[in-house]
Amino acid sequence: MLSEKIVTLRRKNGLSQEQLAEKIGVSRQAISKWEGGLSTPELDKLRALSECFQITMDELTENQAAPVAGKAAEGEQNSPLKSTGESKLGICLCILGAVCLILVGLLTVLYPSSARELNESSMITLNGTGILIALFLLLMIVGVILVFKKK
Repeated sequence: MLSEKIVTLRRKNGLSQEQLAEKIGVSRQAISKWEGGLSTPELDKLRALSECFQITMDELTENQAAPVAGKAAEGEQNSPLKSTGESKLGICLCILGAVCLILVGLLTVLYPSSARELNESSMITLNGTGILIALFLLLMIVGVILVFKKK
């Protein structure tokens, strides 16, 4: 996190909050809030911090925790990838369910005899077409859940 990175870099450079504040032109309280994660520096202050610590903006804002908490940082970095994978799977399931529903609808309209055969072949009280529609709707619902699932 940025707050941890600022603390680490400030200490590594042997600066107090007051000294860092003077170097980049802010109050000591601003530095304290940034380090505590209560606020985030504006773009011009991020530039000043990166120049002060002689690192790039990317290195400063990179979402990696301090080396002490390395294992926790790895877990945090992998979770967005997992979430993206679940979203893609959810979208695929929604599309698959919708395409299948459309195909069943077309089959029913274009070939009523095949729809009748499907209904007669089912041993469950719900007819065959109803089972297919319920299955495809279930696929779509699972897809929507995966897309909008919160961490």
